[in-house]
Amino acid sequence: MLKDANRFVASLKLLCQEKAEDELLYEDDIQISLVKHEVSLHKLVSGNLPVLVVWKKLHIPNALEREETEDSLPSEAALDEEEATEQQNDIGPQPLSLTKARQLLSWYTMSLNPNMPNALCSPLLPLWVRCDMSDPIGTTWLGAEPVSTSNKVSAIKLYTVCSQGGTEDKSSFPSLDELMQLHQKRHHASAVETKGYAQYNLFGSTVVENTVIESQCSVTAVFNWSNVEKIFQMPPQSSEAVLDIKLAIGDMKSPLYETYKELEFLEALAQGLQTGEAEWPDPTDPRSAVDLTKALVEELENIEKTGQAQTGKVVEKEGKPDMPAADKGITIYGSAGLHRGDLDFTDQLWVKMRSSVTSYQDIIDCLKMVISAVKHGKIKPGVPKNSRNSLSRLILQSYKQQMEDVCLSGLTPVHMLLEMGLDKMRKDYINYLIGRELTTLNNLSYYLSTDVNLQEQVTRVKKLHHLVEILVICSTFLNLHYENLFPFIQSCLKYYKTSPYDEEHVFQMQIRPVMISNFYQKEEPIVWGVEVFSGQGSREVRTSFHLSDQSLVDHVIFSSDFNKTTVNGEKEETAFFSTMVTHSLINF
Repeated sequence: MLKDANRFVASLKLLCQEKAEDELLYEDDIQISLVKHEVSLHKLVSGNLPVLVVWKKLHIPNALEREETEDSLPSEAALDEEEATEQQNDIGPQPLSLTKARQLLSWYTMSLNPNMPNALCSPLLPLWVRCDMSDPIGTTWLGAEPVSTSNKVSAIKLYTVCSQGGTEDKSSFPSLDELMQLHQKRHHASAVETKGYAQYNLFGSTVVENTVIESQCSVTAVFNWSNVEKIFQMPPQSSEAVLDIKLAIGDMKSPLYETYKELEFLEALAQGLQTGEAEWPDPTDPRSAVDLTKALVEELENIEKTGQAQTGKVVEKEGKPDMPAADKGITIYGSAGLHRGDLDFTDQLWVKMRSSVTSYQDIIDCLKMVISAVKHGKIKPGVPKNSRNSLSRLILQSYKQQMEDVCLSGLTPVHMLLEMGLDKMRKDYINYLIGRELTTLNNLSYYLSTDVNLQEQVTRVKKLHHLVEILVICSTFLNLHYENLFPFIQSCLKYYKTSPYDEEHVFQMQIRPVMISNFYQKEEPIVWGVEVFSGQGSREVRTSFHLSDQSLVDHVIFSSDFNKTTVNGEKEETAFFSTMVTHSLINF
């Protein structure tokens, strides 16, 4: 038995070595994985250390194997079927029987016991085994975690996770007193403490103008507090509260959707510079790019002829192009946007071209028209002295009759148009962020830099857009105040200076519960939990009880016939899945 135990633990140690694989197959169908962040476990057990997870791996014969079993050559159809069903064959982690799970945990525990002959006795990562709920209490996980003193294992904590399917009957859940008594009986504790945890989906809880906010953006409020009073207690105002915010840009209902379309056009141009080919988005203006540019040039010519004061603000409304009919709809986040009324000439030219360009030739024709008009003195458009795009530099040179020749061939026209777009969009974001005193130019220097290549400049502008979209959500939908937004945007800007663009990243904001009380106090939580604990440090033991609107266990299928809607569209009583986690502390 000890030999079997050491052989099993040797496999665990192999996974923990540097440059080792993240998983291995033990015996014929037992998979062991080194998991750095097991989401379903970390919802139940505190701590973010990597863990070793054991589960049953089922092998489903593919088309080739089925054909070979029938002693015939694999057909072309079988090869196609194998490729089509490759993902379906991976049915994910499966649970082990409770008997097998207990055997593996026994080996793990035995090999760490210093009182056993030839025991390994060195600390290991925690071990967790997926179980099949074959016992009366519905065990879904068994776990073990060594307790070390001076780098020697002195005890071990054993965990049992039991789960129940969804129910709308809240009277079936244990009371807080029953949980405390269960803990005291198991651990003989004279004094116990409690901690509460609750999670609310703020977007999911609100309907604006009969429109439910979709999942492209999620804002979740997470509460933690001490001294729980009862099961399903509302988080008190003294709770620690954090907003978890995740947003995927491109929502048509966002007030920044037009700005997102500008960003898309920027990315198409950048992609064209890389590959030599571009996919032009559908134009949002029925007029041609050449006609729009010609109208802009003629407007300036008329100003020159009538001797009016020269200005870059030809027609202020050009900065606010009409939203196409297809894009009009319910704006569920509010009406805030990035529109500016101080667009200079190249900004206005960009607005017209990005809404109408459908080919590479369009760009050449428009730029030729503008450059010719500037070179021959027909127009003298105003641009800022610090403007960074190539066309602005040519215009500034024309003021001194020193305008250099430009060859509009190859990638040069696309390069010039991309610079104009980057310049205009950067000023949009500066106007929004600094106009609201949320940051400074110095803090934005990374995002505004032109010392990097154009591809990187586009990426940095995209990062800025992501953060501004999140700010708009926080200020318009959640109605958060400056005191919340200022430190939040500082942390976000700092994060993106060193991290790649990632729409899956969850940005966190510390907040006082009173600021969001109207969003959650009339709603059911999506997760609610209580921990009863005693002991200190590594010898602390817990009994925890979790309720959630979805199962916290991903390897067991529960009935999902809940949360149906009534005839009038109202949701019925929420069904909650319950999960109990108990500890045992075993001293060696």
